[in-house]
Amino acid sequence: MPPANDPLSASILAIMYFGDVVFAVSGALNAARRRMDVMGFVLIGTITGIGGGTLRDLLLGRTVWWTQNPLELLLCVAAALFTFLFIKVDITQDKWMVWSDALGLACFGVVGCHTALAFGAPVFIAVFLGMVTATGGGVIRDTLTQTQPMILCGEVYATAALAGSLGYVLLVHLALPEGIAEFTAVLLAFSIRAAAIIFNIQMGPPGEFIRIKGRNKQKNK
Repeated sequence: MPPANDPLSASILAIMYFGDVVFAVSGALNAARRRMDVMGFVLIGTITGIGGGTLRDLLLGRTVWWTQNPLELLLCVAAALFTFLFIKVDITQDKWMVWSDALGLACFGVVGCHTALAFGAPVFIAVFLGMVTATGGGVIRDTLTQTQPMILCGEVYATAALAGSLGYVLLVHLALPEGIAEFTAVLLAFSIRAAAIIFNIQMGPPGEFIRIKGRNKQKNK
């Protein structure tokens, strides 16, 4: 495992900054759906991008990363502004929001787990904080825009983030090179979330672990 004072590697920084951008875009697209002004785009986009990492750092008692390195904040603001300037509000908007969110979720599950491990957190806590990092910004975004958070409506969302975090820990334990472990875990989390989006898979209520959305409706027709 990375030592407690290990700085973030170039590969994990690349994943983190990419996650910031796609998460900020998903937040900005949510703002577009609510027909917000430019400040609404920036606020919702930025909170989506940095919200999960901020929660992670506060729980760890660690200095919040973006207060020391403003590049993360600037990337989120720039992505939100770009979306505001070039977005065309149409029926494809929700689709792009869901897919950009999926990319951010996959990236931040691994980034959060790596950061927690590097800070010296136990493995179990690091995996949990990977999930918090991946889902926290989306939960704040959805709460502010009065949308039911995906983590609370049966979506395969936190589960995908958890799989990415756990996959990263296992791959590092198997002594794979850091870069390969990171990108493989990101791909794992994204693949699970993508499959859930494409095939409309949900986590079901008690007694129905997995269900396909719309299947019951089709039976009733």
